[in-house]
Formats: sequence, C-alpha cells, structure tokens
Amino acid sequence: MRLLVTGGAGFIGSAVVRGAIGEGDDVLVLDKLTYAGNLASLAPVAGSPRYAFLHADIGDRSAVKAAFERFRPETVLHLAAESHVDRSIDGPAAFIETNVVGTFVLLSEALAYWRELTGEARDTFRFLQISTDEVFGSLGAEGLFHEDSPYRPNSPYSASKASADHLARAWRETYGLPTILTNCSNNYGPYHFPEKLIPLAILNAVEGKRLPVYGRGENVRDWLYVEDHATALLTVARRGVVGQSYNIGGRSERRNIEVVQTICDILDEIRPRVGGSYRGQIAFVADRPGHDLRYAIDSAKMERELDWRPRETFETGLRKTIQWYLDNPDWWGAIRSGQYRGERVGLSG
Repeated sequence: MRLLVTGGAGFIGSAVVRGAIGEGDDVLVLDKLTYAGNLASLAPVAGSPRYAFLHADIGDRSAVKAAFERFRPETVLHLAAESHVDRSIDGPAAFIETNVVGTFVLLSEALAYWRELTGEARDTFRFLQISTDEVFGSLGAEGLFHEDSPYRPNSPYSASKASADHLARAWRETYGLPTILTNCSNNYGPYHFPEKLIPLAILNAVEGKRLPVYGRGENVRDWLYVEDHATALLTVARRGVVGQSYNIGGRSERRNIEVVQTICDILDEIRPRVGGSYRGQIAFVADRPGHDLRYAIDSAKMERELDWRPRETFETGLRKTIQWYLDNPDWWGAIRSGQYRGERVGLSG
C-alpha cells in the first residue's frame, strides 16, 4: 500500500511507519515536528527507498493538498495530534487547533482527492481516524468500553479527539468519504516521549529522582504495547470495513501505582539501586483536575473480525520497554538535557 501517515514522527506514528516499511509499504510521513515529534524515532527506516518525509502542519491546507497530489496515497492513517492530557489543561487552544481544525483540513483535502479518483483506486481508498479510549469518559469499577459506548470526554484533550472523531463520521455520512475509526487504550513502549507515566518513571528512577504518582495511584488504565497497536492499525488499514469502529486494547488493566511498582521491581532485578529498592523513590503528588478513574477496552471485535490479538503481555512488554530505555540513552538524553526535564504540567485547572 501507499500510506500517508500524519504524525508519523510521534510515538505511535513512528511505530506504524517502522512496521509498514517492514511489511513492504510505501510511506509518506507528514509531521509538524512539535516537541513530541522526533526524527530519531524514524532512523531505523530513514534510509529505505520506500520512506519519505514532509515537514508540514496538517492545518496547512496547501501543504496537505500537495501531499495528496504528489504522493497519491491509497490510505491515510491520521495520527497527528496534541495528546498529553496535562498539557491540554494548561493550553487547550493548541489541542483545538490541531486536533479539531487540523483534522477538518485533512478530511477536506482527503475528500477532494478521493473525489478525483476513479475505478479501483476510488473503491479501495481509506481514511483511518485514530483515536483514544479517553473519548468515552470514565468507567466505574466494572465494565468495558465497546465500539458503541457513548462519548463522554472529560478533558480538553479528549474533547478535542471526540470532536475529530465526529468530523470523520460526518464526512463519511454526509460526503461518502470512506472513513474507519479506531479507539485505543494507553500505549507504552520504545520511543515514548518522557512526559508520560511509564517513560517518566523509568528515567526518573535511573536518575535517582522521585517517581511522581497522582493521588494515591488508584486510577486504572488498560495498557497496550505500541508495536501491537501498530500491527492492529495496519490490519485495520488492510482489512477493516468502511464505516466501522474498532476498539484496540491490551487486556492489561493496572492501577497506576501497580505500574510504577512493577517498573521498580524490574529495575531492581536488571539494574539494582545502591541503597535499596527503587520503590523508595515513589512519591504521591496532588492529582490532576478531572482525572478519569478507569478506562478499559473490549477489543473482542478486533479479535473476532480481523483476527488480531496483542502479542505482548504487560509484563513482557514492560520489560522490553525498560531495557530499550536503558540501552538508548542517546535518544532520551537529548530530550532530558533541555527540551523536557520531567517537570510537571497541568496544574492550572
């Protein structure tokens, strides 16, 4: 396939690109290279003749139009987004601009491009709107999010993603653009920008810093290894049905405190700390505003209809993730030395 991947220099996007190139696809990455975009994450495939990169904003209509006209994609995987909940509390405008307005521009140009296609090219074109379980809001102690769960976003980030999802649906229902929607649970793995819980805890631990846990660490997330997610998205791109939604989860629910404790225990084993367990660095901090209690995805539809299942358990995936950060200080060191030192954001709510 010829894939246009927006946000392809980001965490999930770069995993998709690496996987797609490995499967023999031609890929054009369109990325604005904000603070979380990193060309170093694409270094493993940057030398491939099947890879191309365009430094552009999805909100730049002329750049997006040119990308469609020159590359002639068969499928769009739309991953470009502002994605950190804490940052959305401090600065929601950027989330509206990128996640809502940018998606509108991308959908509009995709529609114009698709309308000019003929025959098989028109019939097989797909636009994947890649979203999050956070649009569904907060679950109680039991139950799972399903594809037909109502949207109840509680943060500026999730509200912006919900808006983008609704636009993708509307462009299909109103204009016929062949869109497919996916909603995933929390991703983790290599190349994750170290503002998120797992990479932040790993790096703070090895640097001897405190490991901040919001509230009492009782918030529950379903964890999905990023390379499993990338495989799922490429599966949807190849075999997903237009007009359908697919939930993608890892079947690995954990409380945040359990996640951090498991990181500490693995590090105790593979890189022992002088002076005792890494658990001694755990510090409970004030919770963030509007912190959803629990998310959990039912991915039975993906398993049943597209024969996809995560390969990694939480324990195997986390161990691989920790080892990757230990083995790749050049990647994260460039970030921690100036771009982001682990400071907390999202306290202005």
